[in-house]
Amino acid sequence: MAMPADPENDAVPLRAALVNALARNDVPLDPAWRAAVEAVPRHRFVPGFYLPEGRRDATGLTAWEPVTAELDYGRWLAAAYSDTSLITQFDGEEPDWRAPVVRHGGAPTSSSTLPSLVVRMWSDAEVVEGHTVLEIGTGTGYSTALACERLDSGDVTSIEVDPRRLEAAADALYGCGYTPTLAVADGLYGYWPEARFDRVVAACSFRAVPPALLAQTRPGGKLLLTLSGWLYGYARVLLTVVGDGTAEGALLRGTVSFMAARTHAAPAFGNPAHWAAGLPDKRRTARHGPERLVAATEEAFHLRFLAQCAVPDAQMTTVDEVVYLIDVVSGSAATLTPSDGEWHVREGGPVRLWERVESVLDAFDAAGLPGPEAFTLRVCDEGQRLWHPNMPGLLLPSAAAAN
Repeated sequence: MAMPADPENDAVPLRAALVNALARNDVPLDPAWRAAVEAVPRHRFVPGFYLPEGRRDATGLTAWEPVTAELDYGRWLAAAYSDTSLITQFDGEEPDWRAPVVRHGGAPTSSSTLPSLVVRMWSDAEVVEGHTVLEIGTGTGYSTALACERLDSGDVTSIEVDPRRLEAAADALYGCGYTPTLAVADGLYGYWPEARFDRVVAACSFRAVPPALLAQTRPGGKLLLTLSGWLYGYARVLLTVVGDGTAEGALLRGTVSFMAARTHAAPAFGNPAHWAAGLPDKRRTARHGPERLVAATEEAFHLRFLAQCAVPDAQMTTVDEVVYLIDVVSGSAATLTPSDGEWHVREGGPVRLWERVESVLDAFDAAGLPGPEAFTLRVCDEGQRLWHPNMPGLLLPSAAAAN
């Protein structure tokens, strides 16, 4: 006779195993964060989620299988305590976990971030007892619960743009005894009623540092943000805020990607063939091919971020081996076509997109292939500039353009 499921007790050894796995993988677990991971019941925050089936359907879309305790108790509980991001929402549509169905394709818009990254974020932000913190992107509420466990709930504010996501997170948090300040709000503008904060930590990415977050951070306080763009390059930065409203900080090593703040998501660009039809016939041989940006390496991940600082409104897609760069803001476009081991470039519009990318790659090579930690981000009234001693400064999108 099968014993009834008891997730509260069954989860205890799984949490201990998760803590040990994080320690083996060199995740920064001081005793207080270790105790928080051991205490917070992650399964309470993920009653349902999607896992990839490992196949594509007949149309080429990824199939996502729903996982709940009712469908497969063992798989659900094991996944809840794995070091994995669990997708909880696609395309802004809240699932009905009472009768979930397989998803085909779609863009993830909410998840429970993998525990190792959550702990690393709080640790990298140098959060300690006595700090007041603003978390941007409540999501399922698991990260918020860890902060409440480490700090006092009264010192934690968490905001979420999706009211349905926040309602579910609030139910889970309050059910576990955590009582942070929660609000439906756009992360671009922070949350003035609780400002100022000692730490601001974002679980979504921005194209540029939102000015409101600087203004809501105490002098000497820190912001941990992920910067991204429409080429899907990402960089984490830890900024220290100065009393005059400026900030400065170094990029952090490590490959991390977060869903973009919804108002910073890339716009649709239509049919690439329509853009290519308006390009001049004149071609040139590329000095650098696009494979430097799209390879599955940490350097390519870093280079995409640097490149998008030079072409912040460009997007890239590949159709039948032809690579398209499309800038819907300026109306510029470029194509790269492979031929006999070379790439041939056509460019049109007011911005020579690939020429700008090549200039960044030239400077990167000349500087000795510097890693993320060699770059400093400086934020002031004149703009947001990425600085390296041996490379020309790269400007992030202006705050107005990014917003």
